[in-house]
Amino acid sequence: MARIKNIELPNEKHVCIGLTAIYGIGRNLALTICENAKVEPTKKIKDLTEDEISALRKEVDKYQVEGDLRREVQMSIKNKMEINCYQGIRHKKGLPVRGQRTNRNARTRKGKGKTVANKKKVGK
Repeated sequence: MARIKNIELPNEKHVCIGLTAIYGIGRNLALTICENAKVEPTKKIKDLTEDEISALRKEVDKYQVEGDLRREVQMSIKNKMEINCYQGIRHKKGLPVRGQRTNRNARTRKGKGKTVANKKKVGK
């Protein structure tokens, strides 16, 4: 079981997929890390040697991932909320930040739908 940045990588997955378990590493960056560390991306994590794991650790250390990245993202959101820019206002109100429409969807940001009282159809 390989541990990089205090994250247990899943044993049965390929290295390029397993690295994506680390916050801040996606598919493209995982492939770049494998290439720079000279590790076969299609190799299973359980088959890695100690030298390969240490090479991956050194390569991952070059990037901002996990706690540092989470902290930076939270600080930038907090900064936007303090300066009252458009995105900061949307964060405060709990609405979508990046221009999505809100009259139909946006349930992830807005929460469960609220029932409007006395809204009945007028029948003729």
